[in-house]
Amino acid sequence: MPESGPEPINTAPISTDPVHLESASPDSPERAYSDFTRSLSYGDYLRIDTLTSAHQPVTQAHDEHLFIAVHHVSEVWLNLIVQELRAAMTLLAAGVTDAPLKMLSRVVRAQEQMTNAWEVLKTMTPADYLQFRSAFGRASGFQSAQYRMMEFLLGNRSATLLRPHQHRPDVLGPLEAALNAPSLYDLALRLLSERGLNIPAEVLERDFAQPYTQNEAVLAAWLTLYRAPERYWDVYELAEKLLDVEDNFRRWRFNHLTTVERTIGFKTGSGGTSGAGYLRKALDTVLFPELWQVRTEL
Repeated sequence: MPESGPEPINTAPISTDPVHLESASPDSPERAYSDFTRSLSYGDYLRIDTLTSAHQPVTQAHDEHLFIAVHHVSEVWLNLIVQELRAAMTLLAAGVTDAPLKMLSRVVRAQEQMTNAWEVLKTMTPADYLQFRSAFGRASGFQSAQYRMMEFLLGNRSATLLRPHQHRPDVLGPLEAALNAPSLYDLALRLLSERGLNIPAEVLERDFAQPYTQNEAVLAAWLTLYRAPERYWDVYELAEKLLDVEDNFRRWRFNHLTTVERTIGFKTGSGGTSGAGYLRKALDTVLFPELWQVRTEL
């Protein structure tokens, strides 16, 4: 009897002959395109070679691959978030509210993906991290220009945060412009004013480079809106979407803190901050204070 064994692997190339393709089942992989001499393939379109070539560990530590991958993915999501925030803000500045709601919903979903990335990084133990931590010197997520841009657009403003980018004029310029322009919340307050609600001039014409501070008149305006949502429905929906964004922003920060604490404890961060202590203090930041306070006042 012949010996049993695995089926031989068919190494014959997939035929692109039209007659052969026509005879293939509609669900067969043989129907898939295979000639990309005059058309973009998946890898060409997404520039996969460029993407993967940026993945360059500097040590032989196994978990450095994970560390770089998680941060690369986070930067890709940050890029999308910044694009969506900018587009939404441009429309809000023109008085349009419907399309920005969709864009902010997309921001929220992207934030969720960023937050989930910490769960993957938490599989790295302190011993794993110490195998390569010293190799990247002072590099730190604190220096992420895209994260800083997201913060500025959302209204977390401080000129001090520009300092790590002074060596890159191409990065510093857009950040300075965002620092001095109205934030997402500033544009929402302008909409309230345009709808006839009382927003003081000192709020609408404030120095945008300074952090926003809670204002009683603004709180009163939001109270008016929340007591008659049907009258201001689109701005009411916008307010709730802003809270979704800040809620997810807080979750991301909290997961960041717990990941750092379980990985390096309370060691100083590679970027020079106190590490977990700095991140814990950052949790106190409130982007849209009146929208949180209005819940108490209703």
